[in-house]
Amino acid sequence: MKVIVATDGSLDPAKAAGLAATLAGPEGEVLILTVVEIPRQLLEAIREASGIDDGTKLTNVNPANIEYATQGGDPVPKSGWIGDDAIIARYVEDQRSARTNSMAAAISEAGVRNVRTMCRDSENVVNEILKVAKEEGTDVLCIGTLGLGRFEGLMGSISTKLARRAPIPVLLVR
Repeated sequence: MKVIVATDGSLDPAKAAGLAATLAGPEGEVLILTVVEIPRQLLEAIREASGIDDGTKLTNVNPANIEYATQGGDPVPKSGWIGDDAIIARYVEDQRSARTNSMAAAISEAGVRNVRTMCRDSENVVNEILKVAKEEGTDVLCIGTLGLGRFEGLMGSISTKLARRAPIPVLLVR
């Protein structure tokens, strides 16, 4: 059985590991997934405001970060500047480690042999989790009920949206 444990880092590994291991079994697969919300429109606005696409020299970039802000350390970014993509990739990888490593260790200790971690960036966490579940051929989605989201009380929680929209069973962990 394929199980996705979706977490923003707030899901208690001790609670979720036993449940995910029981569902997957020793020969099953568990993917620990975290999705980092990245507002891409903000990045485009920053590029535009910084004159990135018109070849304007960057004057406020820390020299230690010039490789991330430009291509090859050139103080004049080229068209199609990739600096923010490099920064985001590093941030997403840091979040993957911080949010999933303890869960992966706990699930492995609970007896599941095939445990993977994944982090995606998206503007819509629910859609991204559902997309990954479909891509992976997931049988069950496991998610906590108390996340770290900023607007959950106003717009509905991610776990509630997933429980309503997922085409597969969803296990809510308190």
